[in-house]
Amino acid sequence: MTLNKLKLGARPEGRTALNARWVVAHRDGGHRLLENGEVVIERDRILYVGSRFDGDVARRIDLGNVLISPGLIDLDALSDLDTTTLGVDCGPAWAKGRVWPQSYVERGPYEMYSQDELAFQKKFSFAQLLCNGITSALPIASLFYREWGETVAEFEAAAQAAGDLGLRVWLGPAYRAGGMVCTAPGVLEARFDEARGLAGLDTAIGFVNSQAGRFDGLVQGMLAPDRVETCTEALLTRTMAAAHDLDIPVRLHMAQGQMEYDTVQALHGTSAPQWLAGFGALNERLIAPHATLATDDDLKLYAEHGVSVAHCPLVFARSGAMLTSFGKLLRLGINIGMGTDTAPPDMVLNMAIGVMMARMAGDSQTETAPEHLFDAATLGGAAALNRPDLGRLEAGAKADVAVFDMSDALMAPQVDPIRTLILGASGRVTKAVFVDGRLSMLDGQVSGMEMAEARIRAQRQFDGLVSKYPERTWGHPKVEEIFPPTYPFLNEE
Repeated sequence: MTLNKLKLGARPEGRTALNARWVVAHRDGGHRLLENGEVVIERDRILYVGSRFDGDVARRIDLGNVLISPGLIDLDALSDLDTTTLGVDCGPAWAKGRVWPQSYVERGPYEMYSQDELAFQKKFSFAQLLCNGITSALPIASLFYREWGETVAEFEAAAQAAGDLGLRVWLGPAYRAGGMVCTAPGVLEARFDEARGLAGLDTAIGFVNSQAGRFDGLVQGMLAPDRVETCTEALLTRTMAAAHDLDIPVRLHMAQGQMEYDTVQALHGTSAPQWLAGFGALNERLIAPHATLATDDDLKLYAEHGVSVAHCPLVFARSGAMLTSFGKLLRLGINIGMGTDTAPPDMVLNMAIGVMMARMAGDSQTETAPEHLFDAATLGGAAALNRPDLGRLEAGAKADVAVFDMSDALMAPQVDPIRTLILGASGRVTKAVFVDGRLSMLDGQVSGMEMAEARIRAQRQFDGLVSKYPERTWGHPKVEEIFPPTYPFLNEE
């Protein structure tokens, strides 16, 4: 029998045995490679991982030369049509629509997407995550083109999309108490409206209370204050108290860039992690992308308070920045999970860049071996979410499984399957994904979305957003001045 005989978007009836050349089994507290192994799924759980299963099964599927892996966990998963890639080679940010100019603030910020477009982009990005072997995700989106924060309506649509597609998600609309405004070329000023931020927190709490647990638990809640420089002490204090009461994670971007560092220094006289530590806002619920500008003292605070770092190497490598370093975080005992935070949401490529980045930062080959990045993308993410039933293939764990095709002709010759996958492939070798025992993706297709048509719609929607960039860019230049082509266009008449 083949996977094509299973119904896409459905959980097979009875026990399903998947056998393959390679399986990443979990034993004795860590991942183990199993050659010629078998994974048995029963409803939403892993029943068995080992050599051939002796019990009764409804079907046995020989997958051949593949790697059966735990589903990957994305702690900073883009739920957006990526706007950051526009600015990588077109800076500075204040001149490229990445910071609101005073003129735009005075006219009144507005939503640049319709509600239908916001719902579509989340569903499309969720499908892309599944196509890259990601089974659990904490979505992230830009607020630069928003009126202020994210809305309940779009996140209700996101919850529905996760249930329809079969993706495990932690959801919560992003909120903030302030933002950066460009008042003159290169001059940035923080502006705050704390009451608006606290109202956003209340709205997010209401969303979590109404949506967490939907679709047999696929949808869970989180609190997502946007960026540390856009928050106040009161907002973060109440956020952490609410997270404790709701028993959910908090994700807050900090220690990630010079603008943030300069702003927090000017406002509070210290770094962001040290500021949070001063009023008790660092704890084990906190997931903190990206630590690329964290000092040694900042990292010690992360270690002391159990903060998890969401490591997103690709998006930073594109602009020449990096975490310094992966090995240092390991030595300090900081839990490291992985995120993508860009398009495409290719976690395999992120693991590869993570290995290279760590070695260029001076870490030893031993502590930057591919398996450490794989651990971060599976076990580290599960630890950050306090979900020991995720990120591993063992009896009793959730049936969240990624199948990577190791017979790809462009991925030869092969060595160890984990090294081959991370250093010689990309997420495009993802053949199939099961989430909660349901076949959510097979051969690039997901249930309920025609990917080729969706791609055309996504491009059209993105092009419409780009056309509005002059409205929120300092001086309001033309689009072609904001984002010039790599080479001049050749106009033949």
